Amino acid sequence: MAIFEGLGKYRNTGLLMLRIGLGVMFIIHGFPKLAGGPDGWTGLGGSMKVVGIDFLPVFWGFMAAVAETFGGFLLIVGLFYRPACMLLVFTMVIAALVHLGKGDGLKGASHAIELGIVFFSLIFIGPGKYSVDKK
Repeated sequence: MAIFEGLGKYRNTGLLMLRIGLGVMFIIHGFPKLAGGPDGWTGLGGSMKVVGIDFLPVFWGFMAAVAETFGGFLLIVGLFYRPACMLLVFTMVIAALVHLGKGDGLKGASHAIELGIVFFSLIFIGPGKYSVDKK
């Protein structure tokens, strides 16, 4: 359609809107986990059992909370963009495996799978023009 033909020149704006939207949502989702302290981190880090890691659950839970909270911030500003996306992909893989392991099926795991696909794709796309990394 002719109305959409000129939108291609706003790719970087669209990428910025995507980064801001996902980043804000991950900060909102991750901060309560980060603020949950060692008790919350232990429960969250226990999720690593799905990949055979059953040691240091406090550490793994803290890292997941940091990945979501600060990964969201790094996504917004476009700093350390690809490493942040890689950590978020890993976090979403674990989340999907936890849901599948609990018997939630694809319906329960779909949100984590979808976000994992988005973050994996963003690794290749890069942060765009409006970012600190500017790549």
